[in-house]
Amino acid sequence: MNILTVNLLFSTLVFGIAAKLYLIPKLPDFEPSSVVLPILLLHALRHLGLMFLAPGAVFPGIPQQFTYPAAFGDLLAAVLALIAIPAVVRESRFARPLVGLFNVVGSLDLIAAISLAPIYDAAPYMGPAYWIPAFWVPALLITHYVVFVLLGSRWTGPM
Repeated sequence: MNILTVNLLFSTLVFGIAAKLYLIPKLPDFEPSSVVLPILLLHALRHLGLMFLAPGAVFPGIPQQFTYPAAFGDLLAAVLALIAIPAVVRESRFARPLVGLFNVVGSLDLIAAISLAPIYDAAPYMGPAYWIPAFWVPALLITHYVVFVLLGSRWTGPM
């Protein structure tokens, strides 16, 4: 097991503990939009995954079989989050389906990137972008989980 995997697992564990202690028990007290909007805003920053394509942010030789799917998957998730935000704010009947689409696509992107990184041995080439899978991805994973909880049991009907 490489250090990046250890960082990813431990950071996910810490974010998971924080969500279980502080957020999940309070979900019934909040309107779904008040929880999902900050999460959508956080994920709208996933354009930062394009750093995997930026010389200087990663070391030369990083496998393109990892960088392109990771970068463009993140960009797609960011765009879907941005599209969902106005629907949630306006309490549109499209809010829940758009949030669901964002959440499924964004989760699959993270699972794909987490799987592709070790397959193509991307960790040694991460360079300054190392913080993305070591810190950012775990936070995104846990917030996707929170949205799945909302979609599955707490959010009924339009917002």
